[in-house]
Amino acid sequence: MPALRAGGRRHRSGTLNHRPARNGGVLAAVRLLAVASFLGFALAATAAPGDFDRFVAGASVTERAPVDGDLFAAAGSVDVEAPVAGDAVVAGGTVRLGADVGRSVYAAGGRLTLVGRVAHNARLAGGQVQIEAPAHVAGNLTVTAGRVELLGTVDGSVGAAGGHVRIDGRIGGDVDVAAGSIELGPNARIDGSLRYRSSEPLQRDPTAQVTGTVERLGAESAEEAHERPMRWIGTAFAVLWTIGLALLAAIAVAVAPRASAAVSQALHRQPGFALLLGFIVLVCTPIAAVLAFVTVIGIPLGLLALLVYLMLLPVAWIVAAVGIGDWFVTRLPSSEADAVMRRVVAAVLAVVLLAFLARVPWVGGWIAFVALMAGLGALALQMRRLLPG
Repeated sequence: MPALRAGGRRHRSGTLNHRPARNGGVLAAVRLLAVASFLGFALAATAAPGDFDRFVAGASVTERAPVDGDLFAAAGSVDVEAPVAGDAVVAGGTVRLGADVGRSVYAAGGRLTLVGRVAHNARLAGGQVQIEAPAHVAGNLTVTAGRVELLGTVDGSVGAAGGHVRIDGRIGGDVDVAAGSIELGPNARIDGSLRYRSSEPLQRDPTAQVTGTVERLGAESAEEAHERPMRWIGTAFAVLWTIGLALLAAIAVAVAPRASAAVSQALHRQPGFALLLGFIVLVCTPIAAVLAFVTVIGIPLGLLALLVYLMLLPVAWIVAAVGIGDWFVTRLPSSEADAVMRRVVAAVLAVVLLAFLARVPWVGGWIAFVALMAGLGALALQMRRLLPG
């Protein structure tokens, strides 16, 4: 399928100043990534309009023309070969950023490669993330992945979490790492301090240099080490689940733009009523299904109700994401020619945003609960409108 493109009006944004990270640990890195993703999305949504943002979506996308504003791209494969003057917000199965980015990068992918220069900060997540030797991040770097290869240069601080983290480049600030195994290659040059948490000893080449201190934080207990593989399996499942929901959201908007827009508008018109209906469906449906098990005749009806209920939950999540994405798109100047395209990209980014926010400690569960209520309520409102009488 050919890539879909849209020119738009640029959103100028103020400079984001990030202080170097001071705390190590997996949760710290994941929290930083979640907050960074949210800030990047929120900044794009609220900034004043300017000139020439680009929205791109498709099965495979290759950007060869320079982007004068911000780049928003979502595809199975994304290859950016031309410079981006603003921010780059990219998601895909395979992502390669081979050109310079004038501001910050927010990217997620199964396999993610950074080659060019990033003028501000880089926030990266994926199954495998590789920062090549020519890459240069002028600000801070936050990365989480199953495997992280840092061969380039970072002027600021680095926060990393992964199964295996290898550093073989120059870092101007402090480094905080949490990983199953950590390696410093022969070209590693850390001007600040290294703080790490790992169940295995640090693998350090004799020629690797750390100007500050090297501190190993509290090692995992035997119970934590035993549970770690299950945690990684859970994380991998969550990533795959999010990618699947993002693809389904993109397909729903692209294939049924009017129907998806109608459900989204129902949520926007009556958000309070939608949340109330969603709460009723979310909480009362399983209770009613269990009560139906009391009678023999009610058992198959109860099982059917539970099956439909479970099938509706991911649909409700997608509806909530589409609603958030459409809210974002309505605040951008657009035309009929590129409306669907922008909605596809916005829906994908909203799914990723919700996935990150749902994992934030303390508030993540409430965010997921509200998102499900909103999605179920929007579906109920639309069905109520369509049913006769």
